[in-house]
Amino acid sequence: MAIPIQNLAQFPLLESLPQDVLLHLSSEMVERKFARREIVISKEQHSHELGFLAEGRLQGVDFTVDGRGVGLYFVDSGDFFGELSVVDGLRPAEHVIAAARSTAVFLSSKQARALLFDNTLIAQRVLTRLAARVREVTAQRTLLGLPNPFQRLCVQLLQLARPGSDGSLCADPAPTHQELAIMINASRETVTRAFQTLALHEAIRRDGSSLRLLRPDFLSAIGNGRQEPPKN
Repeated sequence: MAIPIQNLAQFPLLESLPQDVLLHLSSEMVERKFARREIVISKEQHSHELGFLAEGRLQGVDFTVDGRGVGLYFVDSGDFFGELSVVDGLRPAEHVIAAARSTAVFLSSKQARALLFDNTLIAQRVLTRLAARVREVTAQRTLLGLPNPFQRLCVQLLQLARPGSDGSLCADPAPTHQELAIMINASRETVTRAFQTLALHEAIRRDGSSLRLLRPDFLSAIGNGRQEPPKN
């Protein structure tokens, strides 16, 4: 079944495309729904598709040699994913799983490559995303080199946060403690205790689905080692 063309308007990657191109894409795309923690893209798969997240949230995840999960990045509604394999034709570099119940639409690798290589605007947007991914992975590797999980958590929160409508930093939607734990290589219990301490020091606050960073300078000072993590 074709994807309604008006549904494609929510995806920034496809903005400004001619109507006839959007009509063609809508006829080629397929929609799939995923339960929470279900695998959306596997590292082992040979077929490649460019995905667009219509609803929900995804997380890029890999595993260490001893089987521990490592969270790499999030994909939020309106965003695209799977672009690396579309570009180079190789297997995915990581798994992509559903962090919440999600709906995504997919375009085959052949159609996605044609879209990418025939449209300079799309190519520019995808290249910008790939560059951002490289920077994210580099920052994540630096973060994982920090000796203290409390430090790693503070840095991770600062990396995930974006300026809100009032200028304050917030992560929206707020990641779960388990999602943060696999991103900073710590246990969920460690993250929960750290959250309780940061809330006690009025450094963070839950606000509905958002997590507000009330004292970013305090978090930064802990993250870069200028200040010891608080004990309670």
